[in-house]
Amino acid sequence: MPEQNLPTTLTVPADHAGERLDRFLVSQAPEVSRARIQQLIAGGKVHVNGAEAKPSLRLREQDQVELLGSPQPPPLKATAEDIPLDVVYEDEALAVINKPAGMIVHAGAGVRSHSGTLVNALLHRFGSLSGTGGELRPGIVHRLDKDTSGLIVIAKSDLAHRRLAEQFARREVKKTYIALVHGWMKQDKGTVTSAIARDRVRRTRMTTRARHGREAISHWRVLRRIHSRFGKFTLLEVRIDTGRTHQIRVHLASLGHPVVGDGLYGAPRELKDTRGGKLALARNFLHAGAIELRHPGTGAMLGLSRPLPPPLEDFLSHLEEG
Repeated sequence: MPEQNLPTTLTVPADHAGERLDRFLVSQAPEVSRARIQQLIAGGKVHVNGAEAKPSLRLREQDQVELLGSPQPPPLKATAEDIPLDVVYEDEALAVINKPAGMIVHAGAGVRSHSGTLVNALLHRFGSLSGTGGELRPGIVHRLDKDTSGLIVIAKSDLAHRRLAEQFARREVKKTYIALVHGWMKQDKGTVTSAIARDRVRRTRMTTRARHGREAISHWRVLRRIHSRFGKFTLLEVRIDTGRTHQIRVHLASLGHPVVGDGLYGAPRELKDTRGGKLALARNFLHAGAIELRHPGTGAMLGLSRPLPPPLEDFLSHLEEG
């Protein structure tokens, strides 16, 4: 481990006798993260007196602690996996995928698993993709939340990636979503312009209440209002000019109308009627149904769409029964 100037063998001094192994290593190797030390121990890369040791091992004076792994984790790189994909459009420059709900677009901060992602499936299907986004995000120009289904654009070359990214930056790409929200929207259409920032208390959430947020613009239009035995709901068409994290979800929740199924922003996990009936949705009722952009090679307009997936159509049907 010369790159960190960390000795591969440590002798336990008297003043650390009785200390847990993991805590001892944290105190002796401040340049190595606590998480990485736990990884090394879990991977059998830390030996005490020649034997693999558990993090809770109590050390004795003069014990020999041997480190067999690098203090820095190996660079992460996405690998190909044979996962079915619904390819809506494909040519030499790009592909458009209808992503299912439940699939993460790519691994990264906060995502422990580096398998089962859209990127893993893309690498198996297409092989070579744009490298502009890095080794964990090949081909990824924009994202969709895990529990949001619908159309996502993939760049096959670096040139296509740059040209597509420029369109997104200039807000030329038109993205249309279908959302079902709790309650009846009072107006037939409207625009939300509240800036969005990460919630300082609950870091998995975004908020419109922070003092310094990023500009976010969402336009909504009522498709129909539903009066069911489970309550009132509004089916919306939503178009966004910006692409902030959780933008539609946090904007609609800020209006008092959270997306059905979105427990993170206040929607109930289960709907109940007056007769004791129950109805639940194991995902957010949010679908990226249409996208319109200029082809990065030819410049021709490309417009694609996909209807609501069967689970959302079925949910609507159950909601409107009786």
